[in-house]
Amino acid sequence: MRSGILWKLLTTCAVVAWAVTNLIPLSDIPFAVYLEQAVSAQEDGFKELLNRARHRVEEGREPSLFLALRNIGREDGVDYAQYFSHLRLLDVTNRNRRNDILLNELLRRSHGRLSLGLDLKGGVGVTLKINEAPRATASDGSLEEAASDERDFDAYWREEQLSKAIDVMGERVNGLGVTEPVIRAIGDDQLQIQMPGLSSRENPDIIDAIKKPARLEFRLVHRTLDPHTTPESLYPPGYEVLAEEYENPDTNEIDERLLFVKRIPEATGEIVKSAYPSMGEFGGMRVLLSFTSEGEAAFEALTRRIAAENQRTNSLGQLAIVLDGKLYSAPTVRESISGGAEITGSFTRREAIELSNVLNNPLAFELTVSEMFEVGPTLAQDARDSSLNAAKLGAGLVIGFMILYYGVAGVVAVLSMSLSIVIVLGVLASVGATLTLPGVAALVLTVGMAVDANILIFERIREELKTGKKLYPSLLSGYEKAFSTIVDANLTTLIIAGILFWLGAGPIKGFGLTLAIGIGASVFCALVVSRFLLELLTSSGWLKRMWCLSLFKSTGFDFLKWRRRVFTLSWLIVLAGIVTLSVRRDIYGIDFAGGDEVTLSFEKKIEPSDILALIEQQQLGEVLPFYRTLIGENKEVLKLQTEFELGAEVVHALQKRFPDAGLSYDGSIVQIGPSVGAHIKTTAMISIALALIGILLYVALRFEIGYGVGAVVATIHDVLMTLGVFVMAGGQFTAPIVAAVLMILGYSINDTIVVFDRIREELTLRPGVNLRTIINLAINRVISRSCLTSLTTLLAATALYIYGAGVINDFALVFIVGILTGTFSSIFIASPVFFWWHKGQRSHVEERHDLKPAYEWEGPKG
Repeated sequence: MRSGILWKLLTTCAVVAWAVTNLIPLSDIPFAVYLEQAVSAQEDGFKELLNRARHRVEEGREPSLFLALRNIGREDGVDYAQYFSHLRLLDVTNRNRRNDILLNELLRRSHGRLSLGLDLKGGVGVTLKINEAPRATASDGSLEEAASDERDFDAYWREEQLSKAIDVMGERVNGLGVTEPVIRAIGDDQLQIQMPGLSSRENPDIIDAIKKPARLEFRLVHRTLDPHTTPESLYPPGYEVLAEEYENPDTNEIDERLLFVKRIPEATGEIVKSAYPSMGEFGGMRVLLSFTSEGEAAFEALTRRIAAENQRTNSLGQLAIVLDGKLYSAPTVRESISGGAEITGSFTRREAIELSNVLNNPLAFELTVSEMFEVGPTLAQDARDSSLNAAKLGAGLVIGFMILYYGVAGVVAVLSMSLSIVIVLGVLASVGATLTLPGVAALVLTVGMAVDANILIFERIREELKTGKKLYPSLLSGYEKAFSTIVDANLTTLIIAGILFWLGAGPIKGFGLTLAIGIGASVFCALVVSRFLLELLTSSGWLKRMWCLSLFKSTGFDFLKWRRRVFTLSWLIVLAGIVTLSVRRDIYGIDFAGGDEVTLSFEKKIEPSDILALIEQQQLGEVLPFYRTLIGENKEVLKLQTEFELGAEVVHALQKRFPDAGLSYDGSIVQIGPSVGAHIKTTAMISIALALIGILLYVALRFEIGYGVGAVVATIHDVLMTLGVFVMAGGQFTAPIVAAVLMILGYSINDTIVVFDRIREELTLRPGVNLRTIINLAINRVISRSCLTSLTTLLAATALYIYGAGVINDFALVFIVGILTGTFSSIFIASPVFFWWHKGQRSHVEERHDLKPAYEWEGPKG
């Protein structure tokens, strides 16, 4: 075997093995079953403990097996580490903390590595209420005016605090490793958080972890007095007694040390820039703090003052670090400190992460829990099944087409695509991503798009074979000529992904990450996996010819002849879409606009699919039905989220259609805010604008400014036309639609770069030919590749549109429009703009760029 083939094989095996390892287990394993599989010592003894825990759950004494085991360990002094000797926790000396770490780790390992979203699996939710608002008072003594001012200020204060709380909660929840949460305002003083894939019974502390106000204070400790030896009547004024927990080295138990701590802080958490967990020098976890520039100066001045007092009194001062009234540590200050500080304590790893997360996203006020609930899958079972089946059909159509059209090479491309999907899922699992149904749809469309590089390579090989070359030289030449095109096309898309991840928020940031992972996986599989398989087959003699169909014959169509008419017609359609966008008042779905929420009790459960069928029949707008179980009440209710002022009408329609269900409610309708906040929308627009600038700069540097202008104009055209056609078709913007539009960005620029790269190549190969002929020739050369790529992606998108349900239909419709628009614009928008920019003159192009730039990895020219 050739060395080039061998290293590609070994690299592929290593990458795929890593991805598969990250995906195991594929689905959740019942906690009890996993424990029985994972126990590595004294199996009989642990089985007895497990049976005791099961009995507690069955008798209703404990809500879950996890809590039952934890409580048995604390009550009976059980050390679970002896039963799981393969998990090394010797550095954690306290038994209860060791048990907590071990049980949490075992619970984590029992879960599927790729988490499912709220639409597929459900999760846990909580409604949090802002405690109290400050009151305003009038200054002129008018009671009526004072009451009015008070109400106005109170409403403004609540709105501002609620908006801030939503932003902070988003950062905190994602900081705990929960992605794709739903966070929205409820009324004017509450917010609701829904976290996918979690259970309150097995994650009992997660609500406390996200709702802490996080009031961090640095306070002085009394130098001479000790609460243990000081009579209560002699307690120093201005000080309070706080307890510092520490681990007793003699008993390995948690003890308390009492200190007099000054009530008024010397500094607050406002001086802290960031906090992050770290392993201590002698084991255990700590939280490191870095200060702002002003905070660093203030902290250095404070510690310098303490050090000076040390010398004056010949004693050592302590600085207490107090969080939410609890003393975490009181380190001794010997000299002035600059650069940062640390919070030490008997932290588990999870506690250190949670504390850092809270400090990085502080709340200025306290939130209380109004209700906690388990939420079932927000998508009905039949809708999930039909959409998943549509995804399978779409992927199957792409696979079938590739094998039918390219034969053995198609089989290689399918295998490469399959490995690409495995790698993408493996990376997503490794970063703790959540897979939603739109995410599944995006993966299916990724299958269609992933064949693009393979099609580009195969069509290049076909061209080489037509010149009379043999198969293996044609294979090498095809990869060589397609390489720069693939690199340029995917690097421009990677620029988009990087900017979305850098500046985006919430789902926008998540999409940027997913897009970047998909680009890396598809390029790796096209240039490494597919290549080593084809090289192996051809060099060994197993593959003597590449049998394939040919739907597209060589053409000589004059595309630029129609440029003015087609260009004008296209932008008229874009203008019509923009007018529709500005005129229609209902273009935003509940995700963006908010709406009404109604809570219904029932006697007989109605399938969500039946509810949605009625809503569509009576044209009652967007409605999101889902069932929710209130924790502690063992009661399931039906929640309906509707557009504004349609809640009562929807309830009446359901009661009339399903009288046997016994639907009833108290008449109260709560207004809910959008789950996609203004901050996310703003960052999305800024990210897209900067992505377009990034495309312009990259293409201008790698090609020439005229190419960059053409690429940006075509991309703007594609986004506007896709949005316009979607809205004219009656669609509404939801969070998944944003993801679909962002995918169009990547698809559009990819197609345009392929055309531009061929124009650049033809300019180099044909020095005496005019610019118009070169552009037409280049488009005719790549038209088969563009149509084939569009066809494969359309097969997947059309299957999703016809057989999918709910949001999948809209998602697929956007992508169908985007595919057609992207293919069209690379020919009739980007190329004419490039032609006009250079005034139709080849000399104008040649004056401004090197026709074939050299890549660093290609080595020196000549």
